[in-house]
Amino acid sequence: MNFQTEIETLIRARYPILYILSSEELRVQQLIVDIAHKRQKRVFEWSCSTGIVPAGTSIQSQKLRHPATKEPLAALDEVIEQVEPALFVFKDFHPFLARGQHAVTRKLKEIALHLKNSFKTIILISPVLEIPTELEKEITVLNHPLPSREDLSALLDTIIAEVSQFKQVRIDLDEPGRERLLQAALGLTLGEAENVFARIIVKQERLSGEDVGEVFSEKQQIIRKSGLLEYCATNESFANVGGLRVLKEWLTKRAVAFTSEARAFGLPPPKGILLLGVQGCGKSLCAKAVSNLWRLPLLRFDMGRMFGSLVGSSEENVRRAIAVAESVAPAILWVDEIDKAFAGSQSSGVTDGGTTARVFGTFVTWLSEKTAPVFVVATANNISQLPPELLRKGRLDEIFFVDLPSRDERQEVFRIHLTKRGRQPVHFDLAALAEASASFSGAEIEEAINSALYDAFDVRSELTTQHVLHALAQTVPLARTMDEQIGCLRHWAEGRARNASVPRVVPA
Repeated sequence: MNFQTEIETLIRARYPILYILSSEELRVQQLIVDIAHKRQKRVFEWSCSTGIVPAGTSIQSQKLRHPATKEPLAALDEVIEQVEPALFVFKDFHPFLARGQHAVTRKLKEIALHLKNSFKTIILISPVLEIPTELEKEITVLNHPLPSREDLSALLDTIIAEVSQFKQVRIDLDEPGRERLLQAALGLTLGEAENVFARIIVKQERLSGEDVGEVFSEKQQIIRKSGLLEYCATNESFANVGGLRVLKEWLTKRAVAFTSEARAFGLPPPKGILLLGVQGCGKSLCAKAVSNLWRLPLLRFDMGRMFGSLVGSSEENVRRAIAVAESVAPAILWVDEIDKAFAGSQSSGVTDGGTTARVFGTFVTWLSEKTAPVFVVATANNISQLPPELLRKGRLDEIFFVDLPSRDERQEVFRIHLTKRGRQPVHFDLAALAEASASFSGAEIEEAINSALYDAFDVRSELTTQHVLHALAQTVPLARTMDEQIGCLRHWAEGRARNASVPRVVPA
């Protein structure tokens, strides 16, 4: 049953008050007007600035206005006095349902009993849910869905038809490009999508599938307004990630998982992965690179922002952050160092009154039940602090163990970082560098190259292999000082997680 059919069914069943959660007033109102036309009913709209007027009345028109009905009690009296079958759309009525508005609450409850025996319905449209306890049994709440791919496609066709008359505007949309643009626009309202398509055309005098960055910037506004998630704009790619061949292949295969072709084939959207391993081996870099590979916005979930001082506010913040992530889906939600975020959740009842445990419970329940295409990339360094509930299959698709780079992988890391700094890798003895950097992480190799650059610049010399070897010799890698912890980590990961670099051997 689609949304319009559901609304029509409730109206026909004489549900007295419908509460539609939506930021798209005009879209919802047009849907109600269509239903009213089909059911041969009149439609009136109300706001605190206009009072009750026939739906569609121009904002400049004064002819049909009744100023007294700007007051909510007078407007509700008008509903009772109307004798013809009608639908009454009340916009942003939620402030009048807050605590202290006892007269409005009581009047609405009395009207609800009256409407059950009439052909009239009150429809409240608001982006905020505010229902007093007295009205919980009288109001039916519905969530108006965001535009579907078909809605956005129809909008795009309309815009293309309108701008086709301007010769300076070039439409360069093949089928894959159109798919990318619509994929990026999912999660926007029709108004937001129309704005961003128009901005692309005005700014570049063209419209193509390569303009997804502009769409992401529109989503960035939504993230910024929430204040709970951080939008990470990144240019990192897997070309800048040394090694991790198995992980790269796994993610590359799922790059098409959000397309219409994949849905037609029956592929479910991937849920997420946990990257477990040694610090500085590229876990966070992979989270940024997958955003670039899949052409999806990357949202950083900072657990520190979730915890509030009021009782229940932390759990509410997590729910709000999840709702924001789902509103801009498809997207990637990056939970960095999740082991530290949920450390102590099992002893939370003693240490913080159970707040961490409740926040963790809210998060893992969402992981199990989420249907929105939000791909979670969680990173962790310490398995001893990971709650076992997080590791259960069904919450995440796979657990990858990211170990220290092998000899060949270290050569690749040197090649990447030397190239990023404008040096030709062929002028360096990569084999010797890889040999001298045994047990080094990727981050430690990068830092050694930076130190070598300082040394070379200090003596006004070009960077050489000897400079880098000297810097490596001066560094004590973390793997030596934390040898026991890394050994325990490898032991735990064996048989429990996939190695991100080495393919799993399947017995014959």
